Amino acid sequence: MGSQRCVYVGAFAHCKSLQEFDFCNAGAIGVGESGKIEFIERDVDDVSSVLEEQGWKGAKVIRLKEFGFFFPGFIGKQIDRRIQKRSHESKKHSLYAYADPSLDTHIHASQYPNAGIFGKTTLIGWLDKYTFPMEASFSSLARARQVYNRIVNRTLSHGTTTAAYYATVHVPTTNHLADICHTKRQRAFIGRVCMDTMSPPNYRDTSPDDAVTATQATIQHIASLDPSHSLLTPIITPRFAPSCTSACLSALGRLHQDTNLPIQTHIAENHAELDLVRTTFPAHASYAAVYDAHGLLTPRTVLAHAIHLSPADVALIRARDAKVSHCPASNTSLTSGAAKVRALLDGGITVGLGTDVSGGYSPSVLVAARHAVLVSRHVAMGSGEGEGDAAKLTEAEVLWLATRGGARALGLEERVGGFEVGMEWDAQMVVLGEGVGEDGEGGEAEGPVDVFGWESLEERIAKWLYNGDDRNTAAVWVKGQLVHKTKAFSG
Repeated sequence: MGSQRCVYVGAFAHCKSLQEFDFCNAGAIGVGESGKIEFIERDVDDVSSVLEEQGWKGAKVIRLKEFGFFFPGFIGKQIDRRIQKRSHESKKHSLYAYADPSLDTHIHASQYPNAGIFGKTTLIGWLDKYTFPMEASFSSLARARQVYNRIVNRTLSHGTTTAAYYATVHVPTTNHLADICHTKRQRAFIGRVCMDTMSPPNYRDTSPDDAVTATQATIQHIASLDPSHSLLTPIITPRFAPSCTSACLSALGRLHQDTNLPIQTHIAENHAELDLVRTTFPAHASYAAVYDAHGLLTPRTVLAHAIHLSPADVALIRARDAKVSHCPASNTSLTSGAAKVRALLDGGITVGLGTDVSGGYSPSVLVAARHAVLVSRHVAMGSGEGEGDAAKLTEAEVLWLATRGGARALGLEERVGGFEVGMEWDAQMVVLGEGVGEDGEGGEAEGPVDVFGWESLEERIAKWLYNGDDRNTAAVWVKGQLVHKTKAFSG
């Protein structure tokens, strides 16, 4: 529950759809004690009259300063490529604003100490050299406490209000990650990693029954913290098909059927991985068919990467309404490939964004969004399959992936991802400094985005997308509660 009714005053922007970006330069958003949006007013000149009309006298008023905007916190159908703008401009210009919640649909919390450490490795070698040794160390509660506290703090500081976390095989420390998210009020999906083969003998499940029993222990722990899953949700997590025996995959599929809990895993990230799947599961026609045969390809499944999907994979994913987490920074860092996101979207597949730490070097969904733009340019330049410019993603589209797309991928589309009456206030306050002075001095206080005063709200958002970082995130709210702030926040 939020502590009191609040009215957030200033510029805001959010994605209404992939076709429509909604800008408002002078708004007032009322958030009730439940943490839900109760009213949205536009073209506001006099806040006191809004409070009187809404019967909200005495509510706390949080105002933006001169430059910035509110945006939904980061989290992620078939689309029309034309992006239409609905602008509600007022005479007041604002360089502070409210922004959509950010949803990270794929992040390995336990790998965070290795962020930026990958050398020239590709997927399988990277797992053996860096990832399995790091994850195995999470048998230590002290290690888990240090790393998990840091990654949750770090993601919140980047505006990530919802994260789908992979932990490790260890139940006590996976449960500790849930404890930390609960304490810090981050909306989170917590996955205890399951694998009973193709991993070090000291770092795997001893049997399919062990994988299910251990996962159930984490499910029960999360239920003790948040019985209604209002913020914390357990997520069934087979690492990827080659690291699980058929019996293990089937057992996890039955667990999903019994609980209807969401599922997260990987698919078609790397060519060597595809060869491994064909060798390990020769009876199945495609990678997606492996998951489908074991009851793991469902509308509640999030598949990370999806770079090298066959036409049969795409058709089956679409038929089962499974979702995809696009991880452009990781896909580039490990030279895995360039996912063809436009083709997935045009094929009717829901796509969100993932940082994929530590294959991805940054825990920032904003970084993932800018990489999504650039990777789509490389798909356009190197296609050879007639995609060309049609493959390019726009700024509005990648921000939709980071908010509404992620919300849809995680089954939260009715609750978060945008600013609408009845939705929960998962939001970030983005600040862009005081602007560059006439002599070219000043404006550096809140990060690397230089604003000269003539930019429209849409242009300021574009500058933030390509140049911004956590220094621009002054405050973050989850379900109406302030969960992160910097000295730039004066509310």
